[in-house]
Amino acid sequence: MQGTLTVRLPARLKSDLYKLSQSEHVPVSDLVRESVRRYVAVRRFRKLRARLVPYAQAQGLLTDDDIVNALT
Repeated sequence: MQGTLTVRLPARLKSDLYKLSQSEHVPVSDLVRESVRRYVAVRRFRKLRARLVPYAQAQGLLTDDDIVNALT
């Protein structure tokens, strides 16, 4: 589902966004879309990670290095 979303930004942030758009030759809507996509992905990852941490700890996996070592 595609649609239009109106977002209010502080003047400074809006100015920075437009400057970035011009310097990178990328439409503002593409920058915002990618930023929101990444934000949503990170939030989903953190939520999933928080649910899985107790299971990993029960297996003795306490650090990221522990997980990498278990997978290799």
